[in-house]
Amino acid sequence: MFAVRADSPYHSIRDLVGQPVAFGARGSGLVLLARYVLDGIGLDPDRDFRAIYLERAGDGPAMLEDGRAAALWGGGLGWPGFTAAAGQPGGARFLAPNPEEIERIVSRAPFLRRLTVPAGSYPGQGAAILSVGSWSFVLARADLSDDLAYRLARALRRGREKLSARLPAARESTLKNTVAAAPRPNLIHPGVRRYLRKIGLMK
Repeated sequence: MFAVRADSPYHSIRDLVGQPVAFGARGSGLVLLARYVLDGIGLDPDRDFRAIYLERAGDGPAMLEDGRAAALWGGGLGWPGFTAAAGQPGGARFLAPNPEEIERIVSRAPFLRRLTVPAGSYPGQGAAILSVGSWSFVLARADLSDDLAYRLARALRRGREKLSARLPAARESTLKNTVAAAPRPNLIHPGVRRYLRKIGLMK
């Protein structure tokens, strides 16, 4: 989604067409995600916006505040760029795809999922925001033992409350979401699948 200044005249993604938008560091995962999301609604970062690619990702909020950028692209729960933008004196508003755009995006890029940013994820965000995104995964070596993968999955489940208190994004890091987000069950490590079967999340 995009962050704009709270006093800006922009109220939809299409309102930003032709405007300077800070998309992040060129080649970053967030920039790649922007391309997939915008492609789903017939837009392109370089063709339809005055795209700004940052040398330092942390420069985006300041550019939004001083007007060099009309919007800042980002994502995730507790993402530092959005936290900084929303915490500035004037505050910020968030622009996400509308329901029709969400349908178009996920039909064109089925690896993306409908996601909700809960209310209060950022300063001044009073309502939940519906959008799209991709889940984060823990990538392991092919030779990681089944026993170690099993214990890792169990530890993440048992420690989820403490982890969520320190990292807001961890609230979405549930084994149920892992099962739902995996394109194919066989992409989940066999040791993790064994634990999922034990707790009844996988047959």
